[in-house]
Amino acid sequence: MKKSLWCILALVLTFTVNEASFGQTVLDQETITDLNKSPNYVFGVKDEDGLKSALSVYDTFMENGVQIENFEIVVKGPVVRTMVKESELEEYFEKYKGKVRVSICSIAMKRLGVPKEQLFPGLDVVETYTLRILQLQALGYNSISY
Repeated sequence: MKKSLWCILALVLTFTVNEASFGQTVLDQETITDLNKSPNYVFGVKDEDGLKSALSVYDTFMENGVQIENFEIVVKGPVVRTMVKESELEEYFEKYKGKVRVSICSIAMKRLGVPKEQLFPGLDVVETYTLRILQLQALGYNSISY
């Protein structure tokens, strides 16, 4: 069931959304009803584009009244280097603090030489990207990777 809901989400977002005159993505009622059946989401990302895409999905859901209980982005890869204090991403992420959980893979941090103290506030460090994604899937989260 989780996979079929995700397939529906992917197809809907790819093929059936309409753009309003002010750039807002408008989802049809059937899509909103389907998405409201499972209000927990996790996105795995490895680059800045993936991170911003996941946050854009959050914005779209909120603008369309999709019910969200938990929305988490798990980060690995090169983008970890840019998630430090006084970075552009820190400013970009400001509006999502307390709404979207962003978890950073500790292995990626070690490999890229980014100590926890350098991360901007509001980020959570997790043991590994893979284990966190699997943990959330086991809890029934809908998941997708960018």
